[in-house]
Amino acid sequence: MSYAVIPGAQAWSHVGAGDVGALVVHGFTGNPSSMREIAEVFGSAGYHVELPRLAGHGTSVEEMMDTRWADWTRDAEDALSKLRERCSKIVVVGLSMGGAITLWLASRHADLAGIVCVNPTTKSSPAKLAGARLAVKTGKKSLPAIGSDIADPSVKESSYDATPLAAAVSLFADGLKPLSKKYGQIKVPLLLVTSKNDHVVKPAESDFLAKSYAGNVERVFLERSFHVATQDYEKDVIHRHALDFAKRVIA
Repeated sequence: MSYAVIPGAQAWSHVGAGDVGALVVHGFTGNPSSMREIAEVFGSAGYHVELPRLAGHGTSVEEMMDTRWADWTRDAEDALSKLRERCSKIVVVGLSMGGAITLWLASRHADLAGIVCVNPTTKSSPAKLAGARLAVKTGKKSLPAIGSDIADPSVKESSYDATPLAAAVSLFADGLKPLSKKYGQIKVPLLLVTSKNDHVVKPAESDFLAKSYAGNVERVFLERSFHVATQDYEKDVIHRHALDFAKRVIA
């Protein structure tokens, strides 16, 4: 079955100038619209940019139900390969699950100039994973939605109205569980942006990453923004810090 892409949820590619690029990765049940502004900020600064739409996202939650961690990371790898055709100095920017995928890429590509993780999900919970697996076995297909955790009442994230359960199990079991054991080996410079009031991913997950990470970690804390900080009150703060960080690590 073919699913139509939600208006505004399309992938975005930009041809910049020179040898610098940015790969931008959205989160679980979200789509490229949540990261479009920061992607365009990098584009305006002269970077080549790839903002992929991960498998099953930006269409219908029914399509996402059959997708897994391997599908989303494949799409991120493909986008990185496209970017490498245009430039060699690359930063990766990810939100939430996109932050986890960013870390996964850094574990595989030590030559990345730097990575920016915004409210990343960083570890699996054994209790939650066991409960989710049990629910899948009993035939449950979805959980309540997790999208649009934004403080600014004038903004709504374009995200799904439900959370596909089997896909979530894959995120925790196939993605976060093995990935969390690799943080002590990753040395790519990291800018870690954390909302103090995040109702989707606890700030403690950022603390865990910062304590475990082998490379240099710079931290930025947001006082007013919730989970989808790239669309919230302090998005300009993220833009400024991300661009400044990218310029420094690429130089």
